[in-house]
Amino acid sequence: MSNEVGRASDSSLALPSSGMIEPVTARRNVRLTVAYDGSDFHGFAINGDLRTVMGELSAAVARVVRQPVELTGAGRTDAGVHGWGQVVTGLIPDDTDLGRLQRSLNGLCRPDIAVRSAEWAEPDFSARFSATSRRYHYDIWNHADPNPLVARTAWHVRTPLDLAAMNEASATMIGDHDFSSFCRRPDVHPGQAAPSLVRRLTAAEWSLVDTHFGIAATSFCHQMVRSIVGTLVDVGRTRRSVASFQETLEALDRSTASAVAPPHGLVLWDVDYRGTRWNV
Repeated sequence: MSNEVGRASDSSLALPSSGMIEPVTARRNVRLTVAYDGSDFHGFAINGDLRTVMGELSAAVARVVRQPVELTGAGRTDAGVHGWGQVVTGLIPDDTDLGRLQRSLNGLCRPDIAVRSAEWAEPDFSARFSATSRRYHYDIWNHADPNPLVARTAWHVRTPLDLAAMNEASATMIGDHDFSSFCRRPDVHPGQAAPSLVRRLTAAEWSLVDTHFGIAATSFCHQMVRSIVGTLVDVGRTRRSVASFQETLEALDRSTASAVAPPHGLVLWDVDYRGTRWNV
């Protein structure tokens, strides 16, 4: 990693709510890999007074470094969605002991949030804007009886699923497609053009462990993965055919897809920064 120092100060940022405030000094870009159980959060991004992952993490970092901080995440996750490889970046004092920072954050944020690693990053590295792809996992407990041990992290589907049909349908999504049928339409202000919902999908496969779906793309639009999963599960239940799934993909119409899968089975698994961004 580069030893260059990113310098910044921003008096408009909120100060930590407790502890001594140190003078703003030279700052350096830090990269955190963060895991969290999203069950009891109102999503990842800061949202007013609601309890969110980024809200708690930002407050904890500010408390440890005794300076205001502004953090950026690789991607937002909805209420109830979990994270294993979420990446967060931000400027903190350049003399911060990262080992101590990680230990302190894990003490303050446990048990719902854990910082898996902390390292210095290049000054221009952004958790969000430097990302080239993101991978999600979705887990299903596919048994007649529920399993309390995975109830917070897997969708309980009682009906036996045809994984072969689900994988056949999943394969139709690989490559560049407009995923309008699987995305919640973003709000567009008058006079603004609607953003493109074309995405490049690089992986989409179900495996029996218990029933696990891995999906990777350059980026995802709002509720895309859960909508895809909900529709694929209907294929597995034989409520829909593989052909109907492909017709839905091509329809560019959200009303043709099935209901979204519940959030608690979804995990932001990892974020890749290799190569170049597809949509730059």
